[in-house]
Amino acid sequence: MGGVAPVNTGALRLQLLKSLYGDGAAAVALEVDAILAEHGLHQSDGGGWSERDAWLITYADQFQEPETPPLQTLGEFFDRHLAGWLTGIHILPLYPWSSDDGFSVIDYLAVDPDHGTWDDVEAIARRHRLGLDAVLNHMSAQSAWFEGFLGGDPEYAGFFLTRQSGADYSAVVRPRTSPLFTRFEADQGPVEVWTTFSADQVDLDFSNPRVLLASLDILLAYAKRGASFIRLDAIGLLWKEAGTSCIHLPQTHAVIQLWRACLDETYPDVLLLTETNVPHEENISYFGDGSVREAQMVYQFPLGPLVLDAFRTGDGTALREWAASLEITVPGTTFFNFLASHDGVGVRPLEGVADSGAVDGLASLTIDAGGRVSHRTGPDGREIPYELNSTWFDLMAAGHEEEAAVRRHLGSHAIQLALRGIPGIYVHSIFGTPNDQTVFAETGRARSLNRHKFTDLPGLERRMGGGTTGRILGGMRHMLKRRVGDRAFHPDVPQRILDLPSGLFGIERQPRSGSPGRVIVNLTGEELAYQIGGEMYQIGPFETHWDT
Repeated sequence: MGGVAPVNTGALRLQLLKSLYGDGAAAVALEVDAILAEHGLHQSDGGGWSERDAWLITYADQFQEPETPPLQTLGEFFDRHLAGWLTGIHILPLYPWSSDDGFSVIDYLAVDPDHGTWDDVEAIARRHRLGLDAVLNHMSAQSAWFEGFLGGDPEYAGFFLTRQSGADYSAVVRPRTSPLFTRFEADQGPVEVWTTFSADQVDLDFSNPRVLLASLDILLAYAKRGASFIRLDAIGLLWKEAGTSCIHLPQTHAVIQLWRACLDETYPDVLLLTETNVPHEENISYFGDGSVREAQMVYQFPLGPLVLDAFRTGDGTALREWAASLEITVPGTTFFNFLASHDGVGVRPLEGVADSGAVDGLASLTIDAGGRVSHRTGPDGREIPYELNSTWFDLMAAGHEEEAAVRRHLGSHAIQLALRGIPGIYVHSIFGTPNDQTVFAETGRARSLNRHKFTDLPGLERRMGGGTTGRILGGMRHMLKRRVGDRAFHPDVPQRILDLPSGLFGIERQPRSGSPGRVIVNLTGEELAYQIGGEMYQIGPFETHWDT
């Protein structure tokens, strides 16, 4: 994919604004024009993606050393150990925050001084592809915006969603079991504010056009600072209306399309990545229908739980059937393939693609691995497993000796790297980090298990030279180097899922010219045989064959 040609999107922007704000759209359009004029047009340098793209997912303060801002340490550590086989860094929220390890943002336009400065961020962006988070569904209850809202400051009037008397909220889709509304004391009296994720994360009201304009300022500021791609956190919940599910509403898609149009006209190489932990068909709706540009990338949420369940059962049937059904129907889009993230592994995307026992089996596996299972409230009020909170390595290692655990871990990532799309690898999967039971005991938050910070860099670097950590790091490096040097694994090259015994998963990528790339993974602890092109092969327990 080449860079997106700059286009004049004025008519499209007005059309989208009319769908959001009706008769007030013309006035909003003038303000949008003024914001875009401040940035001007940045010519495309080719942009897009290639087989070389593989991105690290990490916190800003993931690697720490005395007397050095963590963002500087991150850039230096990446240059020293990971550059060359990983090409981009997705830095999770690096802004001042009050809770949820950064996802309760106090100030969208500042870097947390404990992490460093914008100069440190831009230094990374000059050397590598950089991803930044836009956490625009909600922000911190301790932010100046919310304090102004409670204090009656007219600048922030209507910035946050509140309970409306007599409104019906029974159909609202909930990703949490916490209350939907939280009571706050405002200057004008008590007010109940929409809090999708926690009492410290208050939801913004995009039906107020001033909130939309503020969000546009934020996205363009990230692009100006060097972001190659911007992750839209929890984006499916952005627009709410009483009496609806408040997820994937048409207005949410219109907002993303508007953001995309504005970026195309100013920073045409910047990619939008939507984060929607939902069943597959809902997830890919954020590609749009091809008539209006929306997100270029969506998270491939079913991949992680399907791969995990395939190794749990030794049966790749569900994974194979799902992967064989994947299509890219909208030009200029691709999948962001990941197995684990800072949140763990979501299981809701298994709906409709795996048998009913898969979620219960994975929940039991997670407990066996020393992890926890987070729940959401279903339509009938019952608590339903929503997320597996554990490092990926501990999930793959549960019940297995070290040799098998390492092979399973690497085999699962071979599947991720072979599939069509761009791989994003969470930092703890690179090193095979175990669950952090110490921090979990301190915080009581299940997600802390998977959010360990490396405060002893010399110790980490020693482990990287051998043992389990060294073997995993070496295996990941070997596979990624093979991928980035092979045109067959360009994100746009079609894939074919091979017809193999249920204990195996195989994928073939055939470029228009050149040799195909083929990856076969044994999901079982037994030696198996398979046939390709009339020739028989043997593959050992949990072994990977990478043929190019």
